[in-house]
Amino acid sequence: MLIFIILALIITIFVIKKSKTKLQKTLNETVSNLNKTIREKDDIISELSKYQDIIDVQSKCDELLSTAQNEAELIKKRYETLLTFAQIEAENIKEKSLSAKKQMDEQIKIRKVEYDNILSTALEQSKQIISDANIKAEEIAGDAYKALNNHKELEQKAKAMKNVIEGYGNKYIIPTHGILDELADDFGYTEAGIELKKSRQKSKFMVENGLAAKCDYVENNRKTTAINFVTDAFNGKVDTILSTVKSTNYGVLKQKITDSYILVNNLGEAFRNAVITPEYLQARLDELKWAVAAFELKEKEKEEQRLIKEQIREEERARRDYEKAIKEAAKEEEMLKKLMEKAQLQLQEANDQQKAEYESKLIDLQKKLQEAEEKNQRALSMAQQTKSGHVYIISNVGSFGEDVYKIGMTRRLDPLDRVKELGDASVPFTFDVHSMIFSDDAPKLETELHKIFNKNQVNKVNPKKEFFKVNIKDVKSQIEKMGIQSKWTMLAEAKEYRESLAIENEMKSSEEFAS
Repeated sequence: MLIFIILALIITIFVIKKSKTKLQKTLNETVSNLNKTIREKDDIISELSKYQDIIDVQSKCDELLSTAQNEAELIKKRYETLLTFAQIEAENIKEKSLSAKKQMDEQIKIRKVEYDNILSTALEQSKQIISDANIKAEEIAGDAYKALNNHKELEQKAKAMKNVIEGYGNKYIIPTHGILDELADDFGYTEAGIELKKSRQKSKFMVENGLAAKCDYVENNRKTTAINFVTDAFNGKVDTILSTVKSTNYGVLKQKITDSYILVNNLGEAFRNAVITPEYLQARLDELKWAVAAFELKEKEKEEQRLIKEQIREEERARRDYEKAIKEAAKEEEMLKKLMEKAQLQLQEANDQQKAEYESKLIDLQKKLQEAEEKNQRALSMAQQTKSGHVYIISNVGSFGEDVYKIGMTRRLDPLDRVKELGDASVPFTFDVHSMIFSDDAPKLETELHKIFNKNQVNKVNPKKEFFKVNIKDVKSQIEKMGIQSKWTMLAEAKEYRESLAIENEMKSSEEFAS
């Protein structure tokens, strides 16, 4: 019992002690907070000490506020005064500038009228001076001056007559692509046909409205007869010329129309200078231009369609080649596998002497099987890659002469099939292959080579023919610069051609000997 009392006493003392400690801590915090508050009040008192002479702080504050407001009002009034002044000045400047602009416009109008008058007077004076000079020259020189003026006209007439008599030859030939180069890239046969129709309507309008020809007859009936005569004569010649657009060069046709104009006008002189007007000549020349353009564009579109169809046929042949090669390779693989199985069974049953023979046979069959698998894989790969193919460099000395090469491409599995096709009945001799280059992007390689040797094109009107007048060493050098390695045959065999020459020489020798 005593023990419990002592224990309770100890606990009580411990609790009292703990409570005392807690109270002491709280008391210390309270004292600290009070000290802090006292210090803050002292600071405020210190700040307010400078206003200790002021009896009424509120009164002083009101006084300061009133002063500030008065100063602000003065500043505002000054600003408003300055703003009003600035606005007045701006209006004055604006009025002055408008007035100045108006005066300037009036001055410009006056100067323009003066300039036009001076120019008009100068033109009239210059015309009068030229006219007076011509009259004076005729008075002084008489027929000599007139002959000098007519010299160019006489030359043109003589030239036109000479062309009609002797023919036009090649001296007036103009490359037709020059007309097409003037047109937009998207300008086609249909658009050219529309322009041709417009030019024909213009020519018809000029005839119907008396703008095609003129003459010096005063009497209306004679005038009409003379104009109809030269117009019909000229149009008859031009229509005949235009009918040969498909077979004759543009430059020659243009010169023929110009010569017809000169000769018809020469005949019309007997009918009081009944002549075709230069404007009507130009209208008919425009007809010629659009007729040639329409024909050439139609031919160009036909050629493009032909090339597209040829490409489709080539792709179809290539596809059939690949499919055939894949089937044949698969069939060959299957056959070789069966032969290998048979050889393995024979090897198992063979004696020591026969084993070596069957082992050799197995090795040979394994090699053939590997080749068949590679062939199958190559055909499958080329069928899947739409741009892979061969670029070929070939020549035909007997057909085209020395240093003329065709640079083309094919996607055939066996590219020589394409070369054989090119050497069909259309040329007298077969082609020689100088190089056959495989490429993952054959069209790109072909295009690059065509650009490099563009100046060497044999057919500069139709570059799609792909023949180039160039040394084979230059072609080889360019391809090697591209980092492409390939086998080359520099000298053309031209076997059939050279044998034909030999036979021809023998025949000549036999004839000479017989004679």
